[in-house]
Amino acid sequence: MSGVCSALAAPLLAWYDSGHRDLPWRASPTPYHVWVSEIMLQQTRVEAVRGYYTRWMEALPSVRALAEAEERVYLKLWEGLGYYSRVRNLHRAAVEVCARYGGALPADYEQLRALPGIGEYTAGAIASIAFGLPVPAVDGNVLRVAARLDGDFTPITDAKYKKAVRQRFTALMPADRPGDFNQALMELGATVCLPNGAPLCSGCPVQHLCLGYHHGSAAALPIRAAKKARRIEPRTVLLPRCDGLVGLCRRPPNGLLAGLWELPSLDGHLAPDEVRDALAARGWQVDKLLSLRPSKHIFTHVEWHMTGYYVELSQPPDGLTFVTPSVLRTAYALPSAFRAFLSVIEEEA
Repeated sequence: MSGVCSALAAPLLAWYDSGHRDLPWRASPTPYHVWVSEIMLQQTRVEAVRGYYTRWMEALPSVRALAEAEERVYLKLWEGLGYYSRVRNLHRAAVEVCARYGGALPADYEQLRALPGIGEYTAGAIASIAFGLPVPAVDGNVLRVAARLDGDFTPITDAKYKKAVRQRFTALMPADRPGDFNQALMELGATVCLPNGAPLCSGCPVQHLCLGYHHGSAAALPIRAAKKARRIEPRTVLLPRCDGLVGLCRRPPNGLLAGLWELPSLDGHLAPDEVRDALAARGWQVDKLLSLRPSKHIFTHVEWHMTGYYVELSQPPDGLTFVTPSVLRTAYALPSAFRAFLSVIEEEA
């Protein structure tokens, strides 16, 4: 980042002060508020997080409230955000903070970094925004800004490059406003220095410092290492019904969507006769089998391509938990991969 100089902070902060986004977690940047919001914002759009954040804070307003919450409560509040290991780590960390620090997040970067689920970026965000510590918070937005500012074609996924960016922004950080400096960089990346070859350079407060702009390479940056192709998994998802109730099961304790409730499924794309045979082998007594609209869900490393069936049963089989549609909506956290198959019962009380 040799092209970035100490002149960056002043115009960047002036731009940030002139009108940044009004986000609920910025109104009261306590350590807990910053922590929860940053975990929610990982790989999720800001507008999608607003409602989740508000509901979360109404239900679990403090570290101690989170630490004492039952799993079903915090999983339901997280339903639809994905990456459920993150919310489980939030809970684990809250328990640890209560045990070790009396329920208050520590004002120390290394101690924050040591908590479950808190990486370099999140620790930097909490330390700088909530505690005023001069620590950088380098995420994908900031890495993109850095690559364009310097006209640097080093892949931003390179660990050495990330380390260099952290070191440079540490040196450039104004001691009196480290949190605002980090948030201004994030804001710039989110609203002006946009991804996918579309930077809004005319509205950039540091355009005069940007080598990517002056060299005409901003739209081509940043460079990322080629991603490994996602694995395709065909599945047949079932919506079991018995006496008006919906049948659910739990996923294994390890692996994808570990320990979450789900609609039962079978491997592969099965035809109706194949589904009937497979369910008969399980002891299910099927009265009615109707096809549902296919769906697809993309995870980080795998895609589920799903065929669906509505299955009316004459009696509840072993291995399933049956609940009313209303209880399913209010008390069970079901991964969003299965939402498409619930549309047929959305109107039921």
